[in-house]
Amino acid sequence: MNRERGFNAIAGLLLIALGAFFLLFQLFPALGAFVRIDQLWPLIVMAVGGGLLLLAVITRTPPLAIPASIVGGIGLLLFFQNITGYWDSWAYAWTLIPGFVGIGLLLRGLLAGEVREGVESGGRLLVISFVLFIVFGAFLGPFNLLGRFWPVLLILGGFFLLGRTLLQNQRR
Repeated sequence: MNRERGFNAIAGLLLIALGAFFLLFQLFPALGAFVRIDQLWPLIVMAVGGGLLLLAVITRTPPLAIPASIVGGIGLLLFFQNITGYWDSWAYAWTLIPGFVGIGLLLRGLLAGEVREGVESGGRLLVISFVLFIVFGAFLGPFNLLGRFWPVLLILGGFFLLGRTLLQNQRR
């Protein structure tokens, strides 16, 4: 299946699914009591990400896995925030976006048969994203774990850099 036909097939299936979903609400308004569309709208964003990933597999276009994981990850984040009402988490939740790129790079590597490269580049971004999430979450999160002791992070970072430099000098 060529890329254009694959794209048209996925887009057609997504439009049919969305249309059927909204048609059900038009025909049966009582469904609104059971399924709150105002809470579930991020599922549409997640579905677009899933559709892009499916398109990457069907059309054998591995790089498409990267935007698919970004869109799907942001949809998941929006779903969490919409359900909990904790929109203030954007202050540090944005640090997860490089991790979504990392997941996309991992998937691209798997789809392209370049597993090692995908694990190296994607894994690096996942670690960076996780560290940023922990650090920003500690400062801006609901528990403010570090409080007035945040300078301890600077001291630990300094010891890490100093130790790494000393170890590199000993190896030479």
